[in-house]
Amino acid sequence: MPGLYYEEFEEGQTIEHRRRRTVSESDNQRFCDMTMNQQPLHLDEDFTADTQFGQRLVNGLYTMSLAVGITIPETTDGTIVANLSYDDVEHPNPVFHGDTIRVQSTITDKRETSSGERGLVTMRVEAFVVDADAERLDEGEDELLVCEFERTVLSLKREHAE
Repeated sequence: MPGLYYEEFEEGQTIEHRRRRTVSESDNQRFCDMTMNQQPLHLDEDFTADTQFGQRLVNGLYTMSLAVGITIPETTDGTIVANLSYDDVEHPNPVFHGDTIRVQSTITDKRETSSGERGLVTMRVEAFVVDADAERLDEGEDELLVCEFERTVLSLKREHAE
């Protein structure tokens, strides 16, 4: 199924993305290698044993990238001109190897371009760990928010799509 055209987005709409991913040690290692990020918090088990986390953290930029990737089929797959910005990025909690990530997007704003042929859509993307240990959760929560940000895209209008 393709993504949504500008007309199909509605302010206030929340899209619960179906795909999930369990983050592996290999995912984290490969991302750090590709981006040349050798931060010991991501890679060195001995180093992290003495930190407040007690284990390696998944690279936050990987978590954000994964969240964007998970959203694509139900938002912008084949219907986007460009990603314009990622704003207000926060990582309120860490992700560890073995955590399963779920993502949701809430449409916060949309407006047509001056030509009327395309539209700007802003969505709040939130990534959660769905299988977090009880000690990582606040009372009454069943998921742990690990990344949130605003994503703004330039979206095609159906009538002007090629």
